[in-house]
Amino acid sequence: MSVLKNFSQWKQFLNEKIDQAQAAGVSDQMIQNIAYEIGDYLAKNIDPQNNEERLLKELWDVGDENEQRTLAGLMVKLVDQK
Repeated sequence: MSVLKNFSQWKQFLNEKIDQAQAAGVSDQMIQNIAYEIGDYLAKNIDPQNNEERLLKELWDVGDENEQRTLAGLMVKLVDQK
């Protein structure tokens, strides 16, 4: 995924996908659940491409599921600021 190489591009990409999901009527809770699933997949399968992603992976790896869900929610909140 080339969008992962630049953290600003990654945040913009996530923002666009969240906007699309909201426009389609996806609930905030479902968006949070999807963010958790994506975060879990990325942490397990994708090598971080920059310092920001490496930090997120390290935080993900030391957190329990509840903390990981919080981190995913914070990422949603970060990219969905209007």
